[in-house]
Amino acid sequence: MLNLIALVLFTPLEVPAEGRAVAFGALLLTGFTMLLFISLKKRLDKSIDASNYDRIKDEYNNLLAENKKLKTANQNLQNALDSIIALYDITEQMSKSLDADKMFSYFRDEVNKYIRVNDLRFLKGKVDLSLYKDYTFSPLKIQEELIGYLAADGLRAEDKERFYILSQQFLLGVKRAILYQDVQELAIIDILTSVFNRRYYLERFKEELERSKKFNYKFCCLMIDIDYFKDFNDRYGHIVGDAILRELSRTIQENIRQIDLIGRYGGEEFSIILSQTDKDAAQFVAERIRLAIQDKRIRVYDEELKITVSIGISTYPYDGKGIERLIDKADSALYQAKQAGKNKVCAYKAAQ
Repeated sequence: MLNLIALVLFTPLEVPAEGRAVAFGALLLTGFTMLLFISLKKRLDKSIDASNYDRIKDEYNNLLAENKKLKTANQNLQNALDSIIALYDITEQMSKSLDADKMFSYFRDEVNKYIRVNDLRFLKGKVDLSLYKDYTFSPLKIQEELIGYLAADGLRAEDKERFYILSQQFLLGVKRAILYQDVQELAIIDILTSVFNRRYYLERFKEELERSKKFNYKFCCLMIDIDYFKDFNDRYGHIVGDAILRELSRTIQENIRQIDLIGRYGGEEFSIILSQTDKDAAQFVAERIRLAIQDKRIRVYDEELKITVSIGISTYPYDGKGIERLIDKADSALYQAKQAGKNKVCAYKAAQ
């Protein structure tokens, strides 16, 4: 470009006018080309800048949207974590008790921290749900067996899912309590007859002895034995013998008070503690038991059987002041009943 300008300015005068015109024309063309190039470059630069701006703006908006999604996801995770912690806290506190009613009392107090309800109830067993209009129910089942419902009044739609989750946590606590109760019963109950086993019966015997010593009470110990039980087993088999033992224990329990204790002492022998009872009253109870068993018809398969029992009685504190001595004296009285012909009641009498 500079060369062209120099050529025009310094071209000798003797150069023909046509040459000068050509040089000037070339200069103008070159100048126009340069101006066009500069203009195009500016436009291109502006276009590039605008394109970068739009791209950067789009990327920024995308990042904002992603950040918003991440915040939402993080909040959801935090809410889920809070729910898990809440469930853990509720379950942990409920686990401190093995009584279903106490667990529910705590559960009801705590549940309002996480969901809104006007009223919350633990309905046990099969109930008429029509009596609880406008309540939301969560069935509580253990191995397909319905044990009851959690019923909530005034539950909002957005809280229903959390309510069902909380109800399952409550159910876990109830299951634990029932399992514990079953284990405890296995430890203290004779499986065949559903009365106390020998170990636990003796523990309760000791408690009754200490209580009677403290308050100067009388009580009586009864030993009961089935007459000719070996003959039943030999003739009909042990399945029939087991049915006889079950029926006997049921009949005994029907003829004593709830405060009295009954245990399977061994084999076909049962023992009873009649609390705050003297010898005369104990003989009356023993006769009632003997007659109830004598009059009982026990049906096992195609057999209808009748059994009798012999009963011996000892009295605290006259016949002994310790467990072993009282049981020994009741056994001696039982032996006297057997020797007298069976199906009898005998109170212990010291040898003359």
